[in-house]
Amino acid sequence: MGTRSALRTEVDQRLLNDPKFVAAHLIPDNDDRDNDKAYFFFTEKVVEADSKEHAIVSRVARICMNDAGGQRVLVNKWSTFNKARLVCSVPGPGGIDTHFDELGKGCMERIFKDGKSPEIYALFSTISHVFKGSAVCVYRMADIREVFNGPFAHRESPHHQWGAYEGRVPYPRPGVCPSKTTNQPRRQYSTTKDFPDEVLHFARAHPLMYKPVYPWHHRPLLVKTDLPHRLRQLVVDRVEAEDGQHDVLFLGTDAGSVLKVVVLQKTSSATTEEVVLEELQVFKVPVPITQMEVSVKRQTLYVGSSLGVAQVRLHRCETYGTACAECCLARDFWDGAACTRYQPSGKRRYRRQDVRHGNPVHQCLDQNLTGETLGEKVLYAAEDNSTFLECVPRSPQASVQWFVQRPPDEQRDEVRLPLQLLCSL
Repeated sequence: MGTRSALRTEVDQRLLNDPKFVAAHLIPDNDDRDNDKAYFFFTEKVVEADSKEHAIVSRVARICMNDAGGQRVLVNKWSTFNKARLVCSVPGPGGIDTHFDELGKGCMERIFKDGKSPEIYALFSTISHVFKGSAVCVYRMADIREVFNGPFAHRESPHHQWGAYEGRVPYPRPGVCPSKTTNQPRRQYSTTKDFPDEVLHFARAHPLMYKPVYPWHHRPLLVKTDLPHRLRQLVVDRVEAEDGQHDVLFLGTDAGSVLKVVVLQKTSSATTEEVVLEELQVFKVPVPITQMEVSVKRQTLYVGSSLGVAQVRLHRCETYGTACAECCLARDFWDGAACTRYQPSGKRRYRRQDVRHGNPVHQCLDQNLTGETLGEKVLYAAEDNSTFLECVPRSPQASVQWFVQRPPDEQRDEVRLPLQLLCSL
């Protein structure tokens, strides 16, 4: 593996206690490559002072890419290792939050707005036997870095509560990388082996940061508690739309299906609302989805399970064809004649897309379309005969209602039979 000595963490439960690693990413801090750090996402067990039971918490940790260990302390051990708690919770009454603590493997995605500050999307689930659900939280790198630059956690003994360390922190600050930033005229640090022993002793005794990392707006982007199956995988596709960029979430389940969801920020508050654009049964057998990848070049979602690999187009606008109303409800792009992917060029007179509201009345009524395209279909049937009635709309946002009108009576009566029964008649 090269000429450098192999490094590892110490066998110390303060550093890692039965960890289950989820992801690792190299994320630069700035243009100085000596400051590059690797970030690790994992879960581990903790024991609080007032409890004998182990709890599972999610963590983010980091180490410097040029960490070479210490000269006399932490020899061949990571000397820049720090970790912090990763919180994904729903604020509740009385300050009691509902925590989603289990960060699943393959449930993390980076979306870059620039090269150094990605947004981290993570899928969590509950580990409670009483309450089951999943949540997606989004973390900004600025918030993660702020926690690692904040106070260290400290407690006198395992029987005491954690508090913020209020003593003197040695220089260079434990966790920083040897670089131009840490060098001073009389103190040059070309490697971690040049760090004073005092710094390494402090790093060994204080690996945990006091403040946790909270998600954007201090709440999950998406919460799902009413699903018949468990969410297993997460990938994100950033797409262009008429009103700007939107992040589309693809969520794989343990039943072989994929949910396509767009989450919209409400303009009046920090809350969000999600719109389920599609639910695709990728595998006929209800088998857990174990891997998902997005190919932006091929505009394809690759889905893996124990049965094999399937490919699904990221955009299936042709499903709605010339149905403007259902195209609008699915938040797809209407070019005046058909449902297509967003196209920045074209005649603005006919272009329609409203991701935030998806109101077909506003989008479709002014385009000289037929009643059938607007979502209303007229069928003529002979008495005492059978007629096929379409019961399943192509868009999950649409609903189907059937009415009976017997001439010369102009009043229409809604068919009250269950549509499932009506479909099978």
